[in-house]
Amino acid sequence: MIFLNINIDKYKNLSRSLSREFINLNPIQRGGILPKEAKKAVYEYWDGYSVCDYCHGRLDEITYPPIKDFLEDIAQFLNMDLARPTHGAREGKFIVMHAICKEGDYVVLDKNAHYTSYVSAERAKLNVAEVGYEEEYPTFKINLEGYKEVVDNLEDKGKNVGLILLTHVDGEYGNLNNAEKVGKFAKNRGIPFLLNCAYTVGRMPVDGKKLKADFIVASGHKSMASSAPCGILAFSEEFSDKITKTSEKFPVKEVEMLGCTSRGLPIITLMASFPYIVERVKKWDEELKKTRYVVDELEKIGFKQLGIKPKEHDLIKFETPILDEIAKKDKRKGFFFYDELKKRGIGGIRAGVSKEVKMSVYGLEWDQVKYVVDSIKQIISLNK
Repeated sequence: MIFLNINIDKYKNLSRSLSREFINLNPIQRGGILPKEAKKAVYEYWDGYSVCDYCHGRLDEITYPPIKDFLEDIAQFLNMDLARPTHGAREGKFIVMHAICKEGDYVVLDKNAHYTSYVSAERAKLNVAEVGYEEEYPTFKINLEGYKEVVDNLEDKGKNVGLILLTHVDGEYGNLNNAEKVGKFAKNRGIPFLLNCAYTVGRMPVDGKKLKADFIVASGHKSMASSAPCGILAFSEEFSDKITKTSEKFPVKEVEMLGCTSRGLPIITLMASFPYIVERVKKWDEELKKTRYVVDELEKIGFKQLGIKPKEHDLIKFETPILDEIAKKDKRKGFFFYDELKKRGIGGIRAGVSKEVKMSVYGLEWDQVKYVVDSIKQIISLNK
């Protein structure tokens, strides 16, 4: 018998108060908050392998719970041909790169791409070429015309471009890119096009065919009101043979999915939240009004919005010289803003940071949005 010198009491009675007791402004969490329907489903499916009661060998073919139907429905929702569950957008990106590219190929992507786009390419033994900015500070707007220049330069050097990747909305500035423009270019050049929709699918309407996407990766826990880890890879019929290729030794199992992906509670919450997100994306215009209201009001007191204006997405990044000035005088330094927000029941802002702040009010009621704005104004007024 092994005797462990471990204090296991710290693992008992784990709890989290942020979502219940605070207004959470964290952009990576605003889109992943579960509705009551999904919370109810948690109690039915919280055990390991809970979705596998009636499995005949493959996750995407399970009919009870209705995973097979759900994947057909989510593909229709995104206006794509097929869909598979994943553990998140990053896993979807790697699946695509590994399935359709050859070792040494180039992935051409935007400079605001998430780090997992780079890591996925590295893991798949691919090279990366960046498309830079049309303008750096303060908009950090991607030069979409630059895709042609980068691809041309690579092909002139005899390099093979295996994939074009565009971040629909980036996680740093919340800039919405014109995906249709890049999609048309990719189609004209005959290069597969992957659209990273981690911050868009589930928050706002996304039409894959309109955007000319061959592949869409989505994040359930970031934007589809679901538990982590889960996501969706939606793709066109043209690439189905490569994405859904089955094992020679285990012919029922799809190789790129390692047989099965999300095998329990996360995919259940994704399904249970699906009716909710179908309805909430219809309210996107209202979400933009809230976001622009926050920007307009906070810029009056010295905040400066970074990224493209006017906002076309809920993720806001502010440059905050006024907070930095206060932090230099306050004994709490950069933690003063976090502390003052916490006193007012607001969380999700990174502690200790005063020069720049990221936030989102996605899904909040208008009275909550106004309370957040008024609270920040009050904090500035009382401390400057």
